[in-house]
Amino acid sequence: MSVERCSKSLIEHVTKVMIRAALFGLVIIFGGSAMGQPLSNTYPDTLNQKRLRTALITEGTFFVGGLSFLYANWYADRERVPFNFYNDAAGYNQIDKAGHAFGAYMYSDWGYRSLRRAGVSKKKALIWGAGLGLYFQTPIEVFDGLYEGWGFSWSDMGANAFGAGLVFAQEALFDEQVVRMKFSFSRSPYSERAFGLLGRNYLGNLVNDYNGHTYWLSTNLSQLSLRQAQGRLNRIPKWLNIAAGYGAGGMYGEFENRIFYRGNRLPEQERYRQFYLSFDVDWTKIPTRSRFLQSVFEGLNYIKFPLPGLEYNTKGEFRGKLVAF
Repeated sequence: MSVERCSKSLIEHVTKVMIRAALFGLVIIFGGSAMGQPLSNTYPDTLNQKRLRTALITEGTFFVGGLSFLYANWYADRERVPFNFYNDAAGYNQIDKAGHAFGAYMYSDWGYRSLRRAGVSKKKALIWGAGLGLYFQTPIEVFDGLYEGWGFSWSDMGANAFGAGLVFAQEALFDEQVVRMKFSFSRSPYSERAFGLLGRNYLGNLVNDYNGHTYWLSTNLSQLSLRQAQGRLNRIPKWLNIAAGYGAGGMYGEFENRIFYRGNRLPEQERYRQFYLSFDVDWTKIPTRSRFLQSVFEGLNYIKFPLPGLEYNTKGEFRGKLVAF
C-alpha cells in the first residue's frame, strides 16, 4: 500500500473517530437532563429553580448558537431575495423530510423532559417543551425563504410539526414515548463513485449522502404484549425493542439523478426506497445506579442500535442486512 493511500486511510479513520466523539458529546448533552434525577416516568411536584435555569440556558444556547452556526455556514455568502417558497416534497425520496421530523422529535423530547424534571407542570411542559422542535426549526425555514438558492418549504414545516407532535401526543396520552424516532447511518457505496457530490469524507457523507440515512420508529416488545400472553412474554428482556425503518438508495440528486458533476460523469443508477424491520435496544430499560450512565443511555436512545434486520426495497429485493452507525 502506498504512503499516500495509507495517509488518506489514516485521515479518514481519524475523521470518523472525531465525528463519533462529537456525536457522543451531543448524546451526553441531550441525555444530560437525566443527571441528578432517576430515570422514570415520575417527575417532581415542586419547581426546582436551579434545574429550570439550567434547562432554559441550555435550550437558549442551542437556539442562538445553532442559528448563528447555520447563518455563518449557509446564508452568510448568499444574496438576500424577496421571500419565496420552494416545493421540495418529492426531494430525495422524502429522506430529507424524515430528517426534519427526527430533528424536531429529538429537540421536543429533550425539551419536554428537561422542563418536567425541573418541576414544570405537564401542561406547560407540553406547550413549551414538546413544541421545542417546531420552535427551533421554524426560523430556519424563514431564513430559507429569504436567501438565494432556497425557499420556505411547507413540506419541511409539516415534517417538523410531525416530529414535535409525536412527542406531544404520546406524552399527553401515555405519559411516555411508546414509539420513539431513531436514526442510523452507514456510508453508502454511491458516495465512492460521486466525485465529491455526496461528500469527500465521513462528515461530508453524513451531511450530504441521504443514501446512508435510515430513520426508525422503535417500540418496546413488552409494551406490545397481550394480557393473556403476559406470562410467556415476561421472559423477553425489558430492553428489547422492535423497529421499522425507512431509507432510500441510488440518489445522485434531489429530484432526479445528475449525469455530470464537476466534469465527471456519474454512474447510471436506479433510485429506490428501502423498508426495514429490525430489533433494537431501549437503553433506558437497562438498570443502572450510575447517573452518568443514565445520562448516556438517554442520549443513546435517539440512535438505532446496530443489529441484523430484514430489508425490502422497491427494486423487488428482499434481503438481510446489518444496520450500523
